[in-house]
Amino acid sequence: MCGIVGYIGDKRAYPILIKGLSRLEYRGYDSAGVALLEPGEDIKVYKRQGKVIDLTEFVNGSSTSGTIGIGHTRWATHGLPNDVNAHPHSSGDGKITLVHNGIIENYAILKKELVNRGRVFKSETDTEVLVHLIEDVKSKSGVSLVEAVRIALNRVHGAYAIVVISSDDPNKIIAAKKSSPLVIGMGEDEYYLASDATPIVEYTKNVVYLEDEQIAIIDRHNGLRIISIGNQEVSPYVQELEMQLEELEKGGYEHFMLKEIYEQPHAIKDSFRGRLNAKEGWVSLGGIKDYEEQIAKSDRIIIIACGTSWHAALVAEYYFEDLARIPVEVEYASEFRYRNPIIRKNDVVIAISQSGETADTLAALKMAKEQGATLIGIVNVVGSTISRVTDAGSYTHAGPEIGVASTKAFTTQLVLLAMMALSLGKRRGTITDEKFSLLLNELEALPMKIEKLLESDSYIKGVSAIYKDARNALYLGRGTSFPIALEGALKLKEISYIHAEGYPAAEMKHGPIALIDENMPVFVIATQGENYVKVVSNIQEVKARKGKLIAIVTKGDTTVREMADHVIEIPMSHEFVVPILATIPFQLISYHIAVMRNCNVDQPRNLAKSVTVE
Repeated sequence: MCGIVGYIGDKRAYPILIKGLSRLEYRGYDSAGVALLEPGEDIKVYKRQGKVIDLTEFVNGSSTSGTIGIGHTRWATHGLPNDVNAHPHSSGDGKITLVHNGIIENYAILKKELVNRGRVFKSETDTEVLVHLIEDVKSKSGVSLVEAVRIALNRVHGAYAIVVISSDDPNKIIAAKKSSPLVIGMGEDEYYLASDATPIVEYTKNVVYLEDEQIAIIDRHNGLRIISIGNQEVSPYVQELEMQLEELEKGGYEHFMLKEIYEQPHAIKDSFRGRLNAKEGWVSLGGIKDYEEQIAKSDRIIIIACGTSWHAALVAEYYFEDLARIPVEVEYASEFRYRNPIIRKNDVVIAISQSGETADTLAALKMAKEQGATLIGIVNVVGSTISRVTDAGSYTHAGPEIGVASTKAFTTQLVLLAMMALSLGKRRGTITDEKFSLLLNELEALPMKIEKLLESDSYIKGVSAIYKDARNALYLGRGTSFPIALEGALKLKEISYIHAEGYPAAEMKHGPIALIDENMPVFVIATQGENYVKVVSNIQEVKARKGKLIAIVTKGDTTVREMADHVIEIPMSHEFVVPILATIPFQLISYHIAVMRNCNVDQPRNLAKSVTVE
């Protein structure tokens, strides 16, 4: 969940590290640090609790020389967020320093062994155990630093991405990974390392993604070499980044989240570019084309995901079952792998993840693979781990999403899943040609309709101001709008810190209705469709208990307008695309309320963008 950067070359490392750490701030963190090395000098370590700016203020006036460096933003797992527990961590003699993402699960046993051998620890972290273990192996066995790292990694259990430097080997950086991402950028006689490509794209487009249990040895003079932890040589596979630097800037918006909300029309166009043509009447997802027949003939589809991606999976359950008539089960990845699930060889397991690095989802995928299921990945980040471990998949093409609260990544997931369901329905003959054509046109019209909906932003901001001091909120929806109620509540919780719950509208009577009073804002999706009359009845139940009602309605609706305190209109649309359109007002409401409450919109407390620990 943390961020790693590294550099080796002829330039000063410090400015590159600081800029890289700033690029990684979106991942979520509570402390930051750097280590700098110049041949002939000791390693300089600077670290501080707080933000990257706090680190730079602390370093100001100190020596920042060094053409080798590593940096880190930490999201606390073992030990409180403080200066001591911040990374980097060093060996007892101070000659070896490393940064680490992930969790060393057997750190307590290793630490006990090392303490018994006289090692002294300063922090509460599992990471410090690893650097002491490397030092212990190196000193006792008399092996090289590379070999000491390799031997040490064979002893640890858990997840890691590490970058190691040593004053005894001042022209070398060593990196390794298992279940936590690490990418190496290849420049002209220089190399960059990072948890993802965002700190690298400014300097080079050529990257190597380390695979699990691989160790990279980067030598200032001899370049890059990769071995496995079993000491087998591996040929580096160089890929070209598609990311553009301008995508990582705010572009005049106050926050990344607002920029990404407004980017949704363009992101959705990118998501179905070359994949959908309503005029010609076809939809085709190239990434899964070779497996589409297998999916169409599967006994069931299991969708695994976490957080916002899980809400997209819930919508997909409606899509697949309605259009393709394939049974679907939606699972929290974090629970799926721990309940001994029944997975059959004719099952298809779809993993949804923005980052493609979600640890729980990856672990669940590996278990499903062992049991013979076909694995499909739906991710946003090109080259991510999920995209490499699955049999096939599709990218959402949302572009980099920097705000922690997912916006355009979510709506493009919905678009991609809708296209997939339509394609399967067509192949299976479970959807009429007329309905197929109608829904293709509805999808293709989405960007224009979202642009029109965004014109209501100032009105939505005014509504938000009325409820910015609420302590609780309720979100209601039926059918495919129920997962959007869950997503709306999650957005409000995660960036404004207001407690909110999403419920199927009919379930309100079975408990949550007890909470409704004149102080309770109730957000309800009440668009025209099969469930409209039932939702109107639920609205009347809210009003009878004096709840403050904010309704998302179809443009021109008069019935709900007479009952609601506020209405937000979305363009007239088939209910197939309502989940995508109804998401936009909820995103804007959460954003404006968070800004009015002086919350850190792009980096909400305790959260991380890429959840790479279980």
